[in-house]
Amino acid sequence: MTTTMNEHITQIKQCATRLRLPGIGGSITDLIAKAEGEHPSYEEFIHTLLRFEVSRREEKQLELRIKAAQLPLVHDLEAYDFAFTTGISPTQLNQLRELNWLEQCYNIMLTGPSGTGKTFIAAGLAYEAIKHGYKAYFRGMNEILETLRLKDVSQSAALEHKRLCASQLIVIDDVMVLAINKEDGNRFFVFINQIYESTSFIITTNKSPAEWAKSLDDEVLATALLDRLLYKCQLIPLQGKSYRMQNRKNIFQQTDK
Repeated sequence: MTTTMNEHITQIKQCATRLRLPGIGGSITDLIAKAEGEHPSYEEFIHTLLRFEVSRREEKQLELRIKAAQLPLVHDLEAYDFAFTTGISPTQLNQLRELNWLEQCYNIMLTGPSGTGKTFIAAGLAYEAIKHGYKAYFRGMNEILETLRLKDVSQSAALEHKRLCASQLIVIDDVMVLAINKEDGNRFFVFINQIYESTSFIITTNKSPAEWAKSLDDEVLATALLDRLLYKCQLIPLQGKSYRMQNRKNIFQQTDK
């Protein structure tokens, strides 16, 4: 590469930095080398540069949305094992992955014993939503309650609350698994009531809707919550043996008796 070419590439990188085009700036040498072999027209080369920058920005935005969502490590619905649970078929899962329900602001409630795939399905659907450009977040019930308790006294909690309120999909994992005191129950109701008309929820719980009143120790509040969550909702009861227990890991290696 000649000195003049080196100077031009350095100047291109500097311009890309000033114009905030990191994709082009970081890969300009490879892009030029590819163009030298393919001999595109000026229009084609400019289009290639801009398309490359757009692609890199979309990849970066996807990475940021996935990071903010805080998904569990395992969330690939292609790996879902239907042999361990009943309650949802491959056809039904594929329909959910099309996200038509999200377009219509419907909710999904996944119920059933521990280990039947509720969290896996919820996280996988959130991942599908993120890939399609939706603002989606995965939070445990305890995390939601902690945010609601601290949002008026903590800047980070206030930002988290603002983020959740502006989302299009929130997965709330393990709802009503533990008893909730009256103050937290009221905070949770206010939160749901504030956004349920504009935000879809995926709820995972091992409690039936009828058992929510016991967890809240307030039948009126439980009824009001369920009224909002179940108004436009697909209830999916899952049954089966625990996948984790069937595939549990051992510390010790297997040895002959």
